[in-house]
Amino acid sequence: MTSSADTSEKASPFDRLVQAWQARFTGGLSPASLELAYFDWLLHLGNTPGKQAHLAEQAWHDALRFATYLAHSADSQTVPCLEPQPMDQRFANADWQHWPFNFLAQSFLLTESWWQSATTGIPGVSHHHEDVVSFSARQWLDMMAPSNFVLTNPEVLQATLAQVGDNLLRGMRDFMEDWQRSLSGQKPVGAEAFVPGRTVAVTPGKVIYRNRLIELIQYAPMTQDVYAEPVLIVPAWIMKYYILDLSPHNSLVKYLVDHGHTVFMISWKNPGSEDRDLGMEDYRRLGIMAALEAISTICPQRRIHAAGYCLGGTLLAIAVAAMAGEHDDRLQSMTLFATQTDFTEAGELQLFIDESQISYLENLMWDQGYLDAAQMSGAFQLLRSNDLIWSRVIHEHLLGQREPLNDLMAWNADATRLPYRMHTEYLRGLFLNNDLFEGRYRVDNRSIDLNDIRAPIFAVGTVRDHVAPWRSVYKISLLTDAEVTFLLTSGGHNAGIVSEPGHPHRNYQSATRPAHAAYVDADTWQAATATRDGSWWPTWQAWLAERSSGRVTPPGLGAPSCGYPQLADAPGSYVLKP
Repeated sequence: MTSSADTSEKASPFDRLVQAWQARFTGGLSPASLELAYFDWLLHLGNTPGKQAHLAEQAWHDALRFATYLAHSADSQTVPCLEPQPMDQRFANADWQHWPFNFLAQSFLLTESWWQSATTGIPGVSHHHEDVVSFSARQWLDMMAPSNFVLTNPEVLQATLAQVGDNLLRGMRDFMEDWQRSLSGQKPVGAEAFVPGRTVAVTPGKVIYRNRLIELIQYAPMTQDVYAEPVLIVPAWIMKYYILDLSPHNSLVKYLVDHGHTVFMISWKNPGSEDRDLGMEDYRRLGIMAALEAISTICPQRRIHAAGYCLGGTLLAIAVAAMAGEHDDRLQSMTLFATQTDFTEAGELQLFIDESQISYLENLMWDQGYLDAAQMSGAFQLLRSNDLIWSRVIHEHLLGQREPLNDLMAWNADATRLPYRMHTEYLRGLFLNNDLFEGRYRVDNRSIDLNDIRAPIFAVGTVRDHVAPWRSVYKISLLTDAEVTFLLTSGGHNAGIVSEPGHPHRNYQSATRPAHAAYVDADTWQAATATRDGSWWPTWQAWLAERSSGRVTPPGLGAPSCGYPQLADAPGSYVLKP
């Protein structure tokens, strides 16, 4: 049988060029994928008269509710037809409770509710197509929300009248500047204040190893003695590593070094078209395995605590499972930050993952040799369009209130590319086929099994994660009999991880399941686990300390006599390359 991957490789170069050209105008989204979803929805909706009757009844009922609300609107105690969702802050301003803006808000919320019913719960529609249609409808509605327009947003209207339109002029100037910067490939306004090695990524250290894919940074010790087992951090290569070494006050690397840990960090190269053929195995071999070899040389006869973030954590889990199958026992523990190993519940990113979409994206990457950062960021912004697109339109372009860039926002704008082969293997092998979870993922021509892992595991999920939903991250407990400590922290995929002590409004839950203990499902675990206020960093640091074998004299930076000289000061050169 010919696989879809084989079919893609045999596609006509002309067909690929045509689709790659199209993809530049569609943001990398496959028109065929969207059309299939809509045909599936329309055909099944047209064949379900009961659902149609229910929608007609709901529309009539909503119209009566709205009419009743209008009739009693003079009464300040009038109960609204609908309340916004807890995370929806579009109508939070008190002025939305007054005429005529309360009518606009209620009309919009009722329309939104009706379309949610119209695009879900239709028998016969595939789950994936239902999600795509519901998501697409939500995007159109979000775009047309009354909060997005001057005359229908009371806060914007008042500001415009009070400032005689100056807010709109400022917003237009800011929009034009942002647009020009985007077209020329420049970073957003304010990013120049956050330069790696100057204001961010400033924890002292040395680059002690470099190959075509990574630089390995060893950070200088800050204590007279250190824990015997060093820590290797494997960041995702979707973005640059220094999210874990931002400003000194919120740097996870600095926190670990200050508490007596020897820390090594992989800094991935930002690939170009010449790196199109780098695959997942290259990232494992030239990345994690090369780093472990260097650390084992610099810290001989010491096991290693390895930690991976997002896609870096998935690769780490693959590497550790392969090592376990080969009886390589160099690891003392494995930590996974917002990392998925089972992709059946991978959140709303699955909206962009099907055979048509991946084939379309492959042709775009085949033409370029990589997936560009801007082509990735569009999908992530759509997942949180209210927060990342329309909220910005309102505050920056309508109210004229440009939000100052902080270190996390500047890092988020310092994007990277993804090689053609690696991203294809990742999307097909992990997202589409779920080969890692189902035992088909191969390393060195041998299938690997996560259940071979015996090192203790610390897994971190974040409550509002749209990239790696915490219940998906929690599934590591299903895949291994090793000891698993699972920690659920407030925040999202990035802000939940960058959660330094003293950060306001942070809390977390944490519990350990002993090796070979019975499985507890995610919801039961959450209900039974106490919530603690504050940062989760001290809990993880204490977990590492408990699984270390004591304190020793700090190792030297690098090992020149063994082929690991000091090549440069941290943060190195790869992180600086656009």
